[in-house]
Amino acid sequence: MAKRRLLSVVVLSGIFALTSCGDTESAVAGPGSETTPQIGDLTTSSSDGFALPGSSSDGTALPGSSGGLFDPGSSDGMGGKPGIGGGADIGGTPATGSSSSIGQAVPGSSSNIGGEANSSSNGQAAPSSSSNGQATPGSSSNGQVAPASSSSAGQATPASSSEVAQAGGGIFLAEGQEEEKDQMKVVYKTNTGWDGQGILAYPEQLSSDKKHAVVVWGPGGGEKPDAYEGMIRRLASHGFVVIALKESPGDASQATKALDWLEQQNKDSNSPLNGKLDMNTVGCSGHSMGGLESEQAAIKDKRVITAFLNNSGDRNGGAFKNIPATKTAGVVFGEKGMEHDNAISDYRSATSVPACMIEMTGGPMNNEGGYGHGSGPWDGMAITIAWMRWHLGGEDFRKADFVGSSGKYINGNIIGKQGKWKGECKNFN
Repeated sequence: MAKRRLLSVVVLSGIFALTSCGDTESAVAGPGSETTPQIGDLTTSSSDGFALPGSSSDGTALPGSSGGLFDPGSSDGMGGKPGIGGGADIGGTPATGSSSSIGQAVPGSSSNIGGEANSSSNGQAAPSSSSNGQATPGSSSNGQVAPASSSSAGQATPASSSEVAQAGGGIFLAEGQEEEKDQMKVVYKTNTGWDGQGILAYPEQLSSDKKHAVVVWGPGGGEKPDAYEGMIRRLASHGFVVIALKESPGDASQATKALDWLEQQNKDSNSPLNGKLDMNTVGCSGHSMGGLESEQAAIKDKRVITAFLNNSGDRNGGAFKNIPATKTAGVVFGEKGMEHDNAISDYRSATSVPACMIEMTGGPMNNEGGYGHGSGPWDGMAITIAWMRWHLGGEDFRKADFVGSSGKYINGNIIGKQGKWKGECKNFN
């Protein structure tokens, strides 16, 4: 009898143990469980920024980021120095597509970027999927891909971005508005353009639903376009597509040919710029002779709606007067630059076109005795970006920085440099 009782206890204990083991296995391996990593799902970033597998309590994908969006003001190389803000000619590897919670592929790059890698302002991200299937940019704390998270209803919500904004008039601009800093990583291509000797730069992450305005940059006499890499990159990092000329004859001939070439790129299905450009929203800028090229382009080319001259000015008494009143024009010049008097005369010649002239004053006591002929494209770089964001991007709040009795570019300090701006404008409503 004792043996039978002992055997019964052993059998019952075994059954209980097997039953308990079965429950534990179910809790570990059950589909959709919070404790079971689901292959293909992504969750919040780990401390080193890499995505960790996981899932939400309802089994939908729970991607996300640590919330550390890129800060252009940080000391990671994007602090606004010339030439910083992007890699060399892109030719990069397309970003890897991620998978949404319903198993549909989310492209890692825009369908018409031609296979070039997309990037956020720190150079690492592919756009995530929105609820309507459109690509929306995502970001993680270290620049790894951060796909859009899925709500409990299973509908995707876009991840936030540090760099995407839609300006008035349907023009794409970088969300970061500080003109003293680079905002987005850019594609920078040399030996290109209509003659194979120009430079083309644009944001790696081109907009999928807004157009990009165009900026033509003209180099000074005897200078190569790559001498202005900082300016070219800065403009592109704010959302513009920039074409820099090989030379500036000062008669608009090079600018017009460059714009004709971009028109072709905009229509070419094999071009990364296919359908991306608003060719009626064009600004021209340049240094010295490049300023004269810009001025003439505003006079002669209907696609150009604004010109902003750097250390330049018409040598024959002023050409601002010939720019149509429907456009705008401005000039920045150094207090000791050889262009000083020409710049003032050019501005004063404007009879109907809305125009501004801005002098850089209080510069370092170099061999020119202050801000000289090279001040605009380097120490004064920010003002060209601000002007283009105002006149091409539709940021009308910037008018207060230029027009009136007091403002950033009227009597404000030159941020990050010494001295002050001294500006005046006319013919603005």
